[in-house]
Amino acid sequence: PLVRFRGRWLSLDREKMREMLEFWRRHRNDTAGMSLPELLRKAAEDVDFFEVEPCDALAGMLAKLHDRSRLEPTDDPPGFGTRLRAYQKRGLAWIAFLESLGLNGCLADDMGLGKTIQVLARLVQERTGKTGTVGATLLVAPTSVIGNWKMEIERFAPDLRAYIHHGSARLRDAAKFKKTCLQHDVVITSYALARKDEKLLVPIPWRRVVLDEAQNIKNPLSAQTKAVQKLSAGHRLALTGTPVENRLLDLWSIFNFLNPGYLGKQSQFRQRYELPIQRDNDPLRAESLKRLIEPFVLRRVKTDPEIIRDLPEKLENRQFCNLCREQASLYEAVVRDVEQRLGEAQGINRQGLILSTLMRLKQICNHPSQFLHDGSAFAGERSPKLERLCDMLGDVIGEGESALVFTQFAEIGAPLERYLHEVLDCPVYYLHGGVPAAKRERMIAEFQDPDSPPGIFILSLRAGGVGITLTKANHVFHFDRWWNPAVEDQATDRAFRIGQRKNVFVHKFITLGTLEERIDRLIQEKKQVASLIVGNDESWLARLDNETFKALIALNPMAVLE
Repeated sequence: PLVRFRGRWLSLDREKMREMLEFWRRHRNDTAGMSLPELLRKAAEDVDFFEVEPCDALAGMLAKLHDRSRLEPTDDPPGFGTRLRAYQKRGLAWIAFLESLGLNGCLADDMGLGKTIQVLARLVQERTGKTGTVGATLLVAPTSVIGNWKMEIERFAPDLRAYIHHGSARLRDAAKFKKTCLQHDVVITSYALARKDEKLLVPIPWRRVVLDEAQNIKNPLSAQTKAVQKLSAGHRLALTGTPVENRLLDLWSIFNFLNPGYLGKQSQFRQRYELPIQRDNDPLRAESLKRLIEPFVLRRVKTDPEIIRDLPEKLENRQFCNLCREQASLYEAVVRDVEQRLGEAQGINRQGLILSTLMRLKQICNHPSQFLHDGSAFAGERSPKLERLCDMLGDVIGEGESALVFTQFAEIGAPLERYLHEVLDCPVYYLHGGVPAAKRERMIAEFQDPDSPPGIFILSLRAGGVGITLTKANHVFHFDRWWNPAVEDQATDRAFRIGQRKNVFVHKFITLGTLEERIDRLIQEKKQVASLIVGNDESWLARLDNETFKALIALNPMAVLE
């Protein structure tokens, strides 16, 4: 019963081998020369194809692919910076199981359920395994979330050697770049650079390519998608909360990256599935497509009973964003100005200078037009923070959910309202101190109406931070930060209160390399006594000495996007 296979001795179960032989004899004409993806496609298109006993080795493998509850949850990897939830452990087991079969999958969990954590857990698990690994994982992400990946690695997987390939100072020499990649576990770059630096990235034999927000390759004809398709890797993984945004072609394009040829050529897929399903509402073709992609897509939503039981009632996370070059230039100009004036200011004048500087720098971190007051374009390309907010709100609305967006600046609420309404095409409300009582009550009633479509409610922190109930929202975004945890929690409680029947997801935006990152870190380090330190407002920052304040507001140029 011992067989040497690929350099290892294996013990064979005679009874199982007999069953497998019988299965092969029954189907040898159908399965000769077939790869595993081809077998899965045959099984999806012919439900009677696999008539085998449950104890069959092949049947067991297929059962795990179609029913993830059969997968044993994986233990937390040694050295990982947090404890995985039960569904995240199952997600980790699913990724590892697919990769062990040479298959590539799409992790399509709802926003907020921790796709990033599951990927990092897999990288840590792989690095700490007994067999060791060869080659780096290439992570391709939207520019607006590169900083977030960097911070999450530092927080949860500090032992991973990460390298960010981005910015004007990035490596351009092929030999040096390849050598650098081989010295790291994960290399992070953007979709734009996957296209621009194609000649650098394509020759490298990556261990794995991970696409974050994989809907970025939904257009198979774009240069960006074509460049990503050329990447060579042992494993491929797509992350997206929206595998099908507008049409089934989006799904085909993602699968063409994951498992090329599995869904046929684009023209074949259009005739066989896209047209019958989208044009004719053919239920048989829809069910066939569902069976076809089921083994490769892991999708959990926040409303699943098992997920609800596994989540806290309120889940907080920080979203890290970068500055664009325009913002960085304005930020540095303000810092230089205040450094010159700080030595001469005394008493109340010094306190006023510090507080006004904090306000001006936070305005720049939000959007250049808010700081300049020049009526210039309020567009996402001028602010990675605004771009990220819009992307995340798009996911929220796409999932049929509603959100609150808090800002301490009434001046930015109106442009935010116009921009989000135009880009997301959903109801957007804006409440500030100048809204009459009757209009205020009408907006709240419309937003809370269970029959109204999902919407976004923008609130100035002072006007909307207390006294109202907005439990239709289960996402709360703090677009800019009021550096007082109690005040922010009070605002969050507009959604997290009696009457809320869903888990609440709180997203706090922080701009990397700026005072926002450093103050957040300061509060995190002293969280137990934060209320004693910060008081009720931001005046505690004015008590810092000059050198400490200069270090607090200094710009880290490494956090600036090209």
